[in-house]
Amino acid sequence: MRDLDLKTLRLFIHVCERGSIAYAAKEAHIEPSAISKRLAQLEHDLGSQLLTRDRGRMEPTPAGLALLERARGVLFAVERMASDVAAFNNGVKGRVSICASLSAVAEALLDDITSFMREPHNRDIQVDVEERTSFDVVRHIREGAASVGVCSSNADLGGLQARPYRLDQLALVVHSDHPLARRESIRFDETLDYDHVSLPHSTPGHAVLQGAAATAGRKIASRVVVSSFDSALRVVAAGLAISVLPVEVTETYRRSFPVKVIPLTDHWAHRRFVVCFKSFDELQPIARRMVEHLCRRATESQLAEKRSSR
Repeated sequence: MRDLDLKTLRLFIHVCERGSIAYAAKEAHIEPSAISKRLAQLEHDLGSQLLTRDRGRMEPTPAGLALLERARGVLFAVERMASDVAAFNNGVKGRVSICASLSAVAEALLDDITSFMREPHNRDIQVDVEERTSFDVVRHIREGAASVGVCSSNADLGGLQARPYRLDQLALVVHSDHPLARRESIRFDETLDYDHVSLPHSTPGHAVLQGAAATAGRKIASRVVVSSFDSALRVVAAGLAISVLPVEVTETYRRSFPVKVIPLTDHWAHRRFVVCFKSFDELQPIARRMVEHLCRRATESQLAEKRSSR
């Protein structure tokens, strides 16, 4: 197999996200025929069809979804390597390492970190974010692999300090033509007659759903198991299965894809994230500023939501 080049992977991601070679070509300032040639060569090199046309949109095949997930990880790693090296030439004055759960990263955490870095007195600060399960987030903080963690409040936080962060709501996501699409709300046990797309067994969310199914005397029929929310949403949009996901993660997709988001009424569907650390007083000043910023942003968001609901 020929070596994969980063430009082709980047173009493949653009096509998957935009659903069109023409749109991707416009954004990348390249001819559509050049993208088509690169994608054809990529499929030849990997020996699999990666894209298919459905209702006028270019959609990734199951093999394409697998590549999409890995390609994003590769590009993130490359960009992180470049920024780490550049930091030595750009006068970085401090660094904060954050370990966060997939749900926290997929929702508001990155926006909150971005607002922190835009503040004038934080412009020379570098922030490293590593995605882990909530279990691993806690372990990393205890072992000193990261100074600040963001994870579910249901994680075993024994020996750590924690502050409330953001709330989220789990919802059922179905294709707009699915029999459940007419519902405005639903209990989780009402979904168990249908095939699900699930996240890996190691994720806390999977354990919660399995426990809820067991309480109802049922099992989840997992037709597909994927490792990211993005992949789960694309499987749902393809009409292959339904999935339980955080509402905020679905915002972009519900505007662009034929999916319906239905809030779950179960008490466990309302979750709380926390910011955790060994000892606030022992954190470096930069890390303390980060913790305070994250908590302040969460409080401001919750107050704004209350005002808008009145």
